[in-house]
Amino acid sequence: MTQQSRIPLAARGPSRRRVTGGLFGLGAAALAAPVLTACGGGGAGSDPKTVTFGSNGADATPKKAYATVTDAFAKDSGLKVKTNTVDHDTFQKSITTYLQGTPDDVFTWFAGYRMQYFAKKGLASPIDDVWDKIGGGFSDAAKQLSKGADGKYYFVPLYNYPWAVFYRKSVFEKHGYQVPKKWSEFVALAKKMKADGLAPITSGYGGGDTWSILGAFDYVDLRANGYDFHMSLLRGETSWTDKRAVAILDTWRELTPYYQASGGGRSWQDAAQSLIDKKSGMSVTGLFIGQQITDEAVRADLDFFPFPEIDSAYGQDSVEAPTDGFMLSKKPKNEDGSKKFLEFLGSAQTEELYAGVDPSNLGVNEKTSTGSYNALQKKSAELIGSAKNISQFADRDSDPGFISTVVLPGLTEWLSHPDDGTATLKKIESQRSRYFTA
Repeated sequence: MTQQSRIPLAARGPSRRRVTGGLFGLGAAALAAPVLTACGGGGAGSDPKTVTFGSNGADATPKKAYATVTDAFAKDSGLKVKTNTVDHDTFQKSITTYLQGTPDDVFTWFAGYRMQYFAKKGLASPIDDVWDKIGGGFSDAAKQLSKGADGKYYFVPLYNYPWAVFYRKSVFEKHGYQVPKKWSEFVALAKKMKADGLAPITSGYGGGDTWSILGAFDYVDLRANGYDFHMSLLRGETSWTDKRAVAILDTWRELTPYYQASGGGRSWQDAAQSLIDKKSGMSVTGLFIGQQITDEAVRADLDFFPFPEIDSAYGQDSVEAPTDGFMLSKKPKNEDGSKKFLEFLGSAQTEELYAGVDPSNLGVNEKTSTGSYNALQKKSAELIGSAKNISQFADRDSDPGFISTVVLPGLTEWLSHPDDGTATLKKIESQRSRYFTA
């Protein structure tokens, strides 16, 4: 292929992640969602040779990657994996009901706070015995992300990926742009791009894709106020009317005049495609942008830089790097087989198999070979490895209901008329106590 590849909207499948909300009167149409149900039967009649697997990897690339992994496990173990694949958005919306019913033995989920929530509710089983076998392959940070509040392990990491500012090298070379390291340089570059006829920063948060704006929100907070404040804010420990919270939106609005117009009517995929097509200059997004690309010449032209420094006290010491993996349901139908499956999923071999199909992610197991990584993956691994602090993502580091029904609708409305943010933050603060108790 010699031309840039465009994935038709109908072929892309559902958005990678989707959260919707109501406090500010947005997203009501998305409230009716299919229900996630288990594919395997329960009880004593369950097949001891079968493990059921609930997967949110419905898009073409992750679906193929998971199939490669489950096929390899079946060949290695002699067990069969019966996969129940549901689109990412429905999976997230229905996960609580699913886990309270008769869920699959093993299911995909997220590390950190989101995992701890279900562990605390008793909707997942501890897997310390699995970690006795796989623990040698993981860093202390990965281990911490996999533990519940009770200190037991509930999660097996598969991959992570960084958020950063992506761009096409050929566009920067053509216009003589320099990679910015500080906020003032970032804003100045956006202004120059606009003068050159580019949409400086891609923008696509239409429909259920409002989650995409959280990357910029998180990074502005991390750079302006530091990791500790960011986590305190998201965990409900700090008021959203705190002057440091006000500074997030007041700073962020310096960049908003350079966002691609009509972002509320565009999907994240279309916004990403704008960057790929050289209509936009930069995109604050995750490495998953690579799923949009099938032309390797285009992939080789894609690059990124860390989100710029705002306060020198924090520099660029934090990296947003969500970690995805697996959990064991509260009463697995085939516990022994499920734990064998989890051991396999936590191996370097499995992470290499997955990354070989999906080049938009990085293996978390430290023994995973990087020999097959492309340049973006290698640079991403270096970025994550150099971070002093790793955040997950706002809707993973906080109560998901608070983010989806309060924070996201507020920020989306604010983006339509950016001001100093005090009114928006006051509305958000008025709802904090509903989700967080002392």
